[in-house]
Amino acid sequence: MKRRSLLFCSLFTLIVSCYPNTRWWNDGADYGPEEEGQPDRAGETVSSAETSPARWREPESGIASFMADELHGRMTASGELYDMRKLTAAHPSLPFGTLVEVRNLANGRSVEVRINDRGPYVAGRIIDLSFQAAVDLELTERGSGKVEVRVIRMPR
Repeated sequence: MKRRSLLFCSLFTLIVSCYPNTRWWNDGADYGPEEEGQPDRAGETVSSAETSPARWREPESGIASFMADELHGRMTASGELYDMRKLTAAHPSLPFGTLVEVRNLANGRSVEVRINDRGPYVAGRIIDLSFQAAVDLELTERGSGKVEVRVIRMPR
């Protein structure tokens, strides 16, 4: 009986230790720069014409979508945890920490979001919004919508 219990415990420990941990622990710390004038160091290594401030003087129009709630609490490309209740967004090339204004072209509503992730990875879409930003823009019912994205402030 002891041998069987020992074998069971060993097998259970082996199986549990091999299970991948895909969930990140949220220790309650704030992972992103929220204060005015605090630079975001995560995006400083990128240097190209695509991320230069001159490229972003004109607003960009296209389709916006929003990130699903099952991503809540997962790590973003910038290293902070995705919080569906914060006003954040994913953009393919803007530096992390960039503040942008997103305006819903169907109803005129607008919201300021901070870029903290990469995406969207669907052809034809220009920005992925957090759930809260999508709620504020009234995009949740259709899942996506035509928007205009204007850079407010680039990180230093």
